Amino acid sequence: MHTSVRILLALAAVSGVAGCQTIGPGSVQRDRLNYAAAIADSWKEQALLNIVKLRYFDTPVFLDVASVISSYTLQSQIDLTARIFPDSPSDTFRNLGASGLYTDRPTISYAPLTGEKYVNNLLRPIPPQAIFAMIQAGHQADYILQAAVRAINDVYNYSGGSPARARREDPTFPLVIRAFRRIQQAGALGVRIEKRGAAEVTLIFFRENASEDVVKDIRLLREALGIGPDKKEIALNFGSLRSSDGEIALLTRSMMEMLVEFSAGIEVPRQHLLEGRARTAPENVAQASPSQAPLARIHSGSEPPRDAYVAVRYRNYWFWIDDRDLESKRAFMFLRIFSSIAETGTVPLVPIITIPAN
Repeated sequence: MHTSVRILLALAAVSGVAGCQTIGPGSVQRDRLNYAAAIADSWKEQALLNIVKLRYFDTPVFLDVASVISSYTLQSQIDLTARIFPDSPSDTFRNLGASGLYTDRPTISYAPLTGEKYVNNLLRPIPPQAIFAMIQAGHQADYILQAAVRAINDVYNYSGGSPARARREDPTFPLVIRAFRRIQQAGALGVRIEKRGAAEVTLIFFRENASEDVVKDIRLLREALGIGPDKKEIALNFGSLRSSDGEIALLTRSMMEMLVEFSAGIEVPRQHLLEGRARTAPENVAQASPSQAPLARIHSGSEPPRDAYVAVRYRNYWFWIDDRDLESKRAFMFLRIFSSIAETGTVPLVPIITIPAN
């Protein structure tokens, strides 16, 4: 066989093997990372868009990616005709041909959030047990309580979202969550889940034989939240009012409430406010102290942002979170975590540390 034909066959074989490798194991790393990045970016954009819509009293729409299935097909065919008799006077080298077919058929399923799923994911408050499970996992107690709790034993948090619930924080609230943070840092906060009959009870403990500063913080919490000085086991329940002096009642926010709170941090274009297209901040919120910052700062402008963590276009304006704004980026990260908790309806499985009260 002619030398050029042999070389061509060898090249075709090598290219065919290389092509098969990219369809097989090589596609896992490429596709998994690409799809994961695309889904994560899409979730951030959908969340930001719905936050902006809520500020304009527009209807939020949630569409989840239910499944991703990607299938590949590779077919190849090579046709060769060589000169069989090299010494023949006639030209018997007829033709040389190759064909291939590559097919990529990704199947992506979307599930709109409606009905019972809408209620469970968006309108049902986050379980108090999930709040303290995250605190026990090492997340800052003051930040988690600030973002996800409206009240602790009738001590209310700042709210700048819904006009119906907008209010300044009670002066005691920041003292309470900062005390929780310091007790957490000292390792003097413990949580235990017990089975009592058919129900599971979540109990909170304080280690009182700690340093003098920690003991002061525990005393501050007991006095501010109305917890009896002799109570060693403190039950954790949902609600705004405690039923006894041995209980901590958390009035937690739902995912919808958290999205509304995020919307308070939008810099709405002045023209839209003048035309009445978006709601303004309630008066008591507009006069809030500088320490009562929104959960995230969302900028707006007519031009696309140059350095955005996430950006969406709405009503001919761009809305975005700056990639250098670590506090707002952290808030969005926790928004995703709380969203996952709301979707599953279960408390995250984290190590629970029990510290004796004596």
